[in-house]
Amino acid sequence: MYTGFYEEIHEEFREVVREFVAREVTPHYQAWESAHMMDRSLWLAAAENGLLGLAVDEEHGGMGLGDYRFRMILDEELARADALAVSLALHLHDDWVLPALLKFGSAEQQAAWLPRFMDGSFVSSVAFTEPGAGSDLRAVRTKAVKNDDGGWTLDGQKTFIGNGISGDGALVLARTDGSDVRQRGSESSFSLFLVEKRDNPGYQPGRQLEKMGLKASDTAELFFAGVQIPHANLIGEQGRGLDYAKAILPQGRLGIATSAAAITAEVLRQTLSYVGQRQTFGHSVSEYQNTRFQLAELQVGLEATQRYVAATVDAFNAGELDLVTASKAKLFASERAKASVDACLQLHGGYGYILDYPVAQAYLAVRLLTIFGGTSEILKETIAAELG
Repeated sequence: MYTGFYEEIHEEFREVVREFVAREVTPHYQAWESAHMMDRSLWLAAAENGLLGLAVDEEHGGMGLGDYRFRMILDEELARADALAVSLALHLHDDWVLPALLKFGSAEQQAAWLPRFMDGSFVSSVAFTEPGAGSDLRAVRTKAVKNDDGGWTLDGQKTFIGNGISGDGALVLARTDGSDVRQRGSESSFSLFLVEKRDNPGYQPGRQLEKMGLKASDTAELFFAGVQIPHANLIGEQGRGLDYAKAILPQGRLGIATSAAAITAEVLRQTLSYVGQRQTFGHSVSEYQNTRFQLAELQVGLEATQRYVAATVDAFNAGELDLVTASKAKLFASERAKASVDACLQLHGGYGYILDYPVAQAYLAVRLLTIFGGTSEILKETIAAELG
C-alpha cells in the first residue's frame, strides 16, 4: 500500500494476527484442505484473539474497529500464510452477515446475537443464491409464510453457500409476499431472516460441493423444509430484504477487492523469489528480458490495484462507499488478480502446475473472485447503469 496508509496501531494489530496465524492456522491448514473443512477450534481461537466481529461496538463487548484497514491486515497475513480459504470464511461471517445485523438489526437482536458472532459459538453463512437464480435476487424462490402465532415457516433451497455445513445458521433471503415463485418478485417481495440450524430438523445442508480451489472452506447446498422461524429473527422490516441485501453489498464487494489485492501482492512476492533462484541454461530466470518486463508490468498493476483499493477503503471509513464504487473496485482488483496470478504461474514453469506450490493454489483461489459477490458481468451492468 502507499506510504502512510497504515498507522502504528495497525502494525501492532498485524503482530497479533501474524502470531495467531502462525500458531492456529499454518500447522493445521493442510489437514483442513484434506478434510475439506476447518475445525471449530479455528473460530474459537480467532474469538480468543479478538479477531471476529471487529466492527462490533464496545456496548456489545466488541472493540468497535470500524476502520477497514484492520480487516485488510487479516487478508494480508492469511495470504502470506497461503491460507486463502480461511480468509474467505471470515469474510462471509464479518463482511456479509454481521453488517446486516449491525445496520438493520433491532437492539434486542443485537444484544442476543452479537456476542455469539464474536465468541465463535455462531458461525454464519449468507444464503441468497439459488439454483437457476444466481445473481438475480429477484428470481429467488425460497418462501417464508407467516404463521398464526406471528412466526414464519420457511421452505426452499440455496446453493453455493460458504460455511454451509460447518456453520450454525444463515442470513436467508426469502419471498414473503405470497407472490408466484415462478416469476421475478417486486422490490417489496422479499425479507431477510437470521435462521439458526440448531433445533430445526427441516434445516438440512445438502452435499458438500467439490470446488476447484479453496478446499479448506466447506461449500454446500442448503435445504429448508418447514423450518420454523420466530418473528424475532426477521431482520428489519418485512418486504425490505432486497434493500438490505443491496445495502450490505458495498462492504462485501470491498472485502473481495482487498482479498484480491492481498493475494496479488503475495503471489508476486513469491514469484520474485522463485525466478531469482530458478536456473535455466546457466542463468536465473530473472535474468531474461521477458521475465524482467513481465515483472515490471505486474508490479505496476499491483501498485495500481493497491492504490485503487486503498482509496475505496478510505471511502468506506468515511461512510461514503456506495455500491457502484465498491463494484468498480471489485471488478478491477479481481480481474487484475486473475491475470497477475496467471502470469506468475507461467513464470514458475512446470512447477507452477504442481499443487504443492502456493502459486497453483492461488491460481485456483483467485478464479472465484470474479464470480463470488457478483460476477464481473453483473458488476459491469451496475457500473454501466450509472453511466446512463
